[in-house]
Amino acid sequence: MPYFAYKALRCDGQLVQDTIEAASRASALALLAERQLTLLQFRASSAMPSLAEQALEAGGRRLPRRTVEIFTRGLSALLAAGVPLASALRRLAKDGSNKAAATTWDILQEAVSNGTSLADSMARFPRVFSRVYTAMVRAGEAGGFLDIVLDQIAEFQSKDRDLKARVSTALVYPCVLAVLATAVVVFLLVYFIPRFEAMFADFGAVLPALTRGIIALSGVLKHWGLPAGAALLVAMVMLRQYLDTTAGRRRWEGLVLRVPVLGRLLARFAMVRFCRMLGTLTGAGVSLITALTVARESLGNQVLVDAVQEAILRVQRGERLADSLALCPQLFPGAVLEIIGVAEDSGRLDAELVRLAATAEKDLDRELQRAVALAEPAMLFVMAAIIGTIVIGMVLPIFTLQDYIR
Repeated sequence: MPYFAYKALRCDGQLVQDTIEAASRASALALLAERQLTLLQFRASSAMPSLAEQALEAGGRRLPRRTVEIFTRGLSALLAAGVPLASALRRLAKDGSNKAAATTWDILQEAVSNGTSLADSMARFPRVFSRVYTAMVRAGEAGGFLDIVLDQIAEFQSKDRDLKARVSTALVYPCVLAVLATAVVVFLLVYFIPRFEAMFADFGAVLPALTRGIIALSGVLKHWGLPAGAALLVAMVMLRQYLDTTAGRRRWEGLVLRVPVLGRLLARFAMVRFCRMLGTLTGAGVSLITALTVARESLGNQVLVDAVQEAILRVQRGERLADSLALCPQLFPGAVLEIIGVAEDSGRLDAELVRLAATAEKDLDRELQRAVALAEPAMLFVMAAIIGTIVIGMVLPIFTLQDYIR
């Protein structure tokens, strides 16, 4: 029998996009009418679309992190209450207020009903479920504690989102200062300086070297500003493409880690995520090797990922975790390794790692506030020095104009 693709609205206003099999066009329309659907699009289709094709269409949409977190908590609660996985996914899709999210949950439910694991189904949506998320779900399915793992994922997502929000908020003011300073300097050089240049030319004055340099810079920016801006934009696009490669990402992330203050903050941020993820996984019953492999993906820096990979290989050979992580001194300071070593010997590695992450997060907040507190006056000083230099360069010739007027 032929297939018919359709897009319709349910009675509750949710969008449905699917394919139906029927003997004829009239039969298909009758079946859809029985389901009380309001048709938006209806056409003949050569074959039933595969789940992969549906996932490809829906997977291009990025869902809000808050929506994914709510889904994760809801799925964990339903599974803990004894609801089957397919039924839980169906219920979440029905209750979802976000149409794109409801479509995604529908596809997950259909894939699970057809025998695909939840982790493999989620892997079709890389823009919704990260590799860390999928790896944790796969570990929970294999160990039979999916509800616990999902609850831990939701908790990790909440804390990670809060930490990123604090970091972003702290960087807003310095970024605004940098943008304002750049805008003021460009305005002075493009609009303000040429007016003085014309006035000085009328008097035929011999200008100081500083003034001549500022006027020359103004001329270059005025005549070559747009081509230079276009060239800079092209260079940024090419740099972005290079950074998308494995070699480029490693080189860039290695350079960033060597920046005095920024590198330490990024390493501390990565350590917080790693320890929280590792403690969460081991507390959920995941084996240490699997937990290390999953937690490694949460670092977000390929240089640090490579360093931790060597530590994982040493743990697989039977060495202690603390001794293996000592290969990453930039990520794990001596005091952190001592705590991990003691926790490993006492059998409380999961709890101590989570506690260590919470403590390190507070330290990160203090360091970030201190760095921002130092960056603000430093940027104000630089901005004042640049603008002051331009103003002084333009004022200096005025003191000698009296001689030319006489």
